Amino acid sequence: MSLAPFHLAIPVHDLAAARHFYGEVFGCAEGRSSDHWIDFDFFGHQLVIHEAPKMAYQESAASNPVDGHDVPVPHFGVVLGWADWEALAERLRSRETKFVIEPYVRFKGQVGEQATMFLLDPCGNALEFKAFKDIGQLFAK
Repeated sequence: MSLAPFHLAIPVHDLAAARHFYGEVFGCAEGRSSDHWIDFDFFGHQLVIHEAPKMAYQESAASNPVDGHDVPVPHFGVVLGWADWEALAERLRSRETKFVIEPYVRFKGQVGEQATMFLLDPCGNALEFKAFKDIGQLFAK
């Protein structure tokens, strides 16, 4: 599967904290920047953090129930390979990251078996990272 990189721009009310989070915690390479925004190589995609006032959803995210968890809405993230997902989960745990939903495996042994985890950046933006045992089942019903 060959995908085009996406571009996503998100608001952050603390540019320095967000720079540390995406650059140091995640290890994303920094691209261009100004005093008010920063580009990151977000797992091969272009993520731009823009300094902006705190948004209502960053103060208290809405959620939907999924598998007994409260999944924050809105959220974004990346589908990684299984080994890359495990490495990211370990990297985040080693940095004592607070998860909204701890890393776990859904649909174990079933169609669509996937690993997932949710967390917030320091500005309240929700992220989800997934991996599928069989990436061909990404859209399986």
